[in-house]
Order: sequence, then structure tokens, then C-alpha cells
Amino acid sequence: MEDAIKDYIHFLQIEKGLADNSIASYRRDLNQYIKFLEKVEGLKEVGQIERHHIREFLKHLNEAGKSSSSIARMISTIRSFHKFIIQEFGVKHDASLHIQTPKKERTLPKVLSNQEVEALLDFDGTDSLDLRNKAMLETLYATGLRITELLSLKVNDLHLLMGFVRIIGKGGKERIVPLGQHAKNSIEEYVEHARPELIKQNNTDALFLNHRGKPMTRQGFWKILKIIARERGIKAELTPHTLRHSFASHLLENGADLRAVQEMLGHADISTTQIYTHVSKTRMKDIYQNYHPRA
Repeated sequence: MEDAIKDYIHFLQIEKGLADNSIASYRRDLNQYIKFLEKVEGLKEVGQIERHHIREFLKHLNEAGKSSSSIARMISTIRSFHKFIIQEFGVKHDASLHIQTPKKERTLPKVLSNQEVEALLDFDGTDSLDLRNKAMLETLYATGLRITELLSLKVNDLHLLMGFVRIIGKGGKERIVPLGQHAKNSIEEYVEHARPELIKQNNTDALFLNHRGKPMTRQGFWKILKIIARERGIKAELTPHTLRHSFASHLLENGADLRAVQEMLGHADISTTQIYTHVSKTRMKDIYQNYHPRA
């Protein structure tokens, strides 16, 4: 079992060239799957896995309260893994065939109001950490970057004179996203005044650095975001992705073209972007209910 996982992960890294975060997700899902098969079902080899074993595992996930989207992702991982072991381990049948994927719950993404965005981006401090934090948050809201994309930015990815940033997104796909004037000003101030203080003796081309001069981590950014939100009295659920959702929703509310928003977000399928039109309609209804005299 463990050999099969190791070989599969190696296949994903070398043959598929998946990103580290994707690899970690596959490894985590498969370890959970195999652990269940070994401890609960008593299996020792991948060739022993049958369809009813997979169904028991999915039933276990459901009883544990896992969401339909988490279970759907797990089924996708299991299917891919079983195709691999048929090719590489001589397993004669695909136990994952005819396993139904649950319908995903269509939940609307949480977005910030314009007032909450203004509060979040209202910085008075002028020390290096304040300048860095303002630049990071302004960039997130101005571009709709994923947090991994933001923290992967290099200094050379900035094209401030032209007013855009170059991003390497999922699957190594490159895209160009415009920078608003506020974000451009904040980045310029950070690069000129704060980054030279933070970098110390380190040799790195990472744009955003922590207080030790090392590239900012996801965990470090999360802590900063939570502290800032608490200080600003923002009660809404706030994650790095909330700013991405807010970016897309606010653009569409103000008349932006759906295809342009898709391009800026780096979505391969426009149906992924279309969920933000539902967010806009929901907010429109709220505004109507609150402000129309006969609502």
C-alpha cells in the first residue's frame, strides 16, 4: 500500500509536474484512504481493494461530517490512483468504476462590503511592516490573486511603469493582471522604503518578506490578516480568498465583462467565474430590500 502511494506521488511530481500544494493534497487524501483500508477493512495490498471497500470509506467520510465537495475531491483522487495502480502494479480491475460523485453544494462565496474593504486597507503606519502589510492587501484586492500566487511573486514580476503584474498560476500558466493606482503606489513605497530594511543580509528575489528577511509564508500571512481584521473591527469571515472573491464580485457589480474577470482570475472555465454573477444578484436583492420604500 505504502509503496503504491510513494510511486503515485512520484508520478504526480515528475510526470504530471503538479504544484507542491496539489501534491500535498493528494498525499493527505491517499494516506487517509489507505489507513482506513488497512485498519478498518484489514487489507494489505492494493490488489485486494474492491468497490464495497471504497463505498465503506466514503460512508465513513459522510458520517464524519465531510462536505460533498471534500468527498467529491476524494473520489477524484481515488479514481486517479486506481488508474495508476492498474498500469503500474498489475491490478486487474478498477474498483473505483461506477462510484458516484455527490453533487457539490453550490455555496456563494463570502465577499466584503465596500466599507469593510476601506477599513481593511486604511493604514496610517509608516514603518516597514505597515508598508509591507498595506502593499500585500492592496495587491490582493487589486488583482484577485490566490494567496500562493501573491507569495510567489518575484520583484521582476512587477511592471509598475506599465501598471501590471506578471503571475504564474495553476499549472504553470502565465497571465498578466493590471494594477490599480492605489496598489501601484503601495507597492512602490514598500519596494523603495520597506523591503530594503526587511531583506537584511538575505539573498532573495521574493517580493514580500517577513521580519527576518525570508519570503513570507501562508501561515505568516494568515496571522497578519487575522490581527488586522480584529484591529479594524471587521466581523465578517475573512480569509485570503475573501479578497479574491471581493475583487471579482465588485468588478462585476460595477459592470466589468465576465470574460475579462475570468482572464484576470486565471479560471480555465468561465462557469467557475459565473458564480460571482450570482453573488452580485444576491447583493442587488439585499440593496433593494433595504432601500426600496415598498420592498
